[in-house]
Amino acid sequence: MAESQTDSGLLNVRLVTPDKLLLEATAEAVELPSTSGYLEALYGAAPLLAELGAGEVRLHGGSAGEQRYFVAWGFVEVLPERVTILAETALHPEQIDVAQARQELQQGEALWAEAGDDGARYDEANAVVREAAEKIASAESK
Repeated sequence: MAESQTDSGLLNVRLVTPDKLLLEATAEAVELPSTSGYLEALYGAAPLLAELGAGEVRLHGGSAGEQRYFVAWGFVEVLPERVTILAETALHPEQIDVAQARQELQQGEALWAEAGDDGARYDEANAVVREAAEKIASAESK
């Protein structure tokens, strides 16, 4: 008798952007950037809904094999057998334009310098800097 998908010990993983379904695969583990730090989802994990930050999603094992995607902003839903990632931006590291990301980093640093005591402008500048820095790190990591 064939083992059912729910008994396989693998997570069903979906990575979705506003434009398209980027990935639908299985994985043994998924590493995710939340706004409060990195999370790792495994089969049987407790349900969780978290705000997605900027960084890399890393998939390990299953039909996904070893894959990485740069993602920025959105939400992730972790259920015992499924992980759904809804990202504003998602790219393979080789799709990242490093020169443009460096420009974005400079723009974010300039925004940060101009923010002064304005908390909202400071938060916006930090988001721009973090996204650009994570893009660069994702593109340059091997």
